[in-house]
Amino acid sequence: MEFRRINDLPPYVFATINELKLEARRQGRDVIDMGFGNPDLPSPQVAVDKLVEAAQNPRNHKYSSSRGIPKLRQAAADLYQRRFGVSVDPESEVIATMGAKEGLSHLMWVLLGEGDTAMVPTPSYPIHIYAPLFAGAGVLHVFVDDPSLVDGDARAVGDAFMEQVRRVYAEATTKPRVLIASFPHNPTTACVDLAFMQELVDFAREHEIIVVHDFAYADGGFDGYEPPSILQAEGAKDVAVELYTLTKSFSMAGWRSAFMVGNAEIVGALTKLKSYLDYGTFQPIQIASIVAMNEAADYPFEVREIYQERRNALLEGLNRIGWNFATPRGTMFVWAPIPEPYRDMGALEFSKFLVTEAEVATSPGNGFGPGGEGHVRFALIENEQRIAQAIRNLRKALTKLN
Repeated sequence: MEFRRINDLPPYVFATINELKLEARRQGRDVIDMGFGNPDLPSPQVAVDKLVEAAQNPRNHKYSSSRGIPKLRQAAADLYQRRFGVSVDPESEVIATMGAKEGLSHLMWVLLGEGDTAMVPTPSYPIHIYAPLFAGAGVLHVFVDDPSLVDGDARAVGDAFMEQVRRVYAEATTKPRVLIASFPHNPTTACVDLAFMQELVDFAREHEIIVVHDFAYADGGFDGYEPPSILQAEGAKDVAVELYTLTKSFSMAGWRSAFMVGNAEIVGALTKLKSYLDYGTFQPIQIASIVAMNEAADYPFEVREIYQERRNALLEGLNRIGWNFATPRGTMFVWAPIPEPYRDMGALEFSKFLVTEAEVATSPGNGFGPGGEGHVRFALIENEQRIAQAIRNLRKALTKLN
């Protein structure tokens, strides 16, 4: 039987690690899972309480609005004003999406088609690469350097990325219509400053490119670093939209609550498409999301502190056993170059080795596309006691580092 759009998808390497992890657990082994970036922290209690209350009201059981109920869009606008000093019109410049992943995927349908191209960071969160491909477009890879090479310096990271953007654009036979960006960046943890965002917007305006910024880790800056919104750049609304999600910031992954803000024409285009595709997120979830943003505004900073403490525990432990690299400044991940004595194994085999020999699950870097080879990604989804156990396991397994 023939299928469309999925025939050229590569094997999902993360599934290999997941199966190894499950098999080990079936054998009674205690695998510490630091692979999948699935937040383990609870959602704000005030949101949970509101969800229960709203779900008990039969009026909320009907179809909702695909663009999001008005108070949800207003709460999103208020969040942007409060957090980033950015004014957006909740009527024309905000649309709710069923998670950032859905929003970005469907956005590509209205921005790209056969014969178009998009510039996409690589390594990358997989949907950034495949959403343009699902829309029938081609992908031009813009490599994101390992921030360890510049000790995580945001200015140097931004300069290197813009140099790549200019090179890829100049060499492209079909000039790209869309540029996807996402900073702080998953999986590399690369962080940029506001000057970079301004440079990116200026470039997009000059070359008539639409910028789609996936701001999944908007609240995921460490050590005083505050990730900039692209909408803080002058002229951004001329060319850019941004996706903000409650997944990581409010630890509401399974709720699938997010929104896109920015250029009114682009928001309007996605609104029109979604009116044919869905009736919006279950209304009690939308109502609870309003409460989360309005009444638990400090929750993302509490979450950030926990991830920073876990990052510190993991990095200090890895340093003690001889696995050394620069400290990441953002996201909820650690992007770790494979230690030299094990580098020839490659990312997938090394990740398999860590599951079987150290009982620690990570994500192999090659699963994030070109440029990911030579790395593994740790997700900071285990508490500090479990991280300490992971370090003890790694010390025993990585004998070439001892």
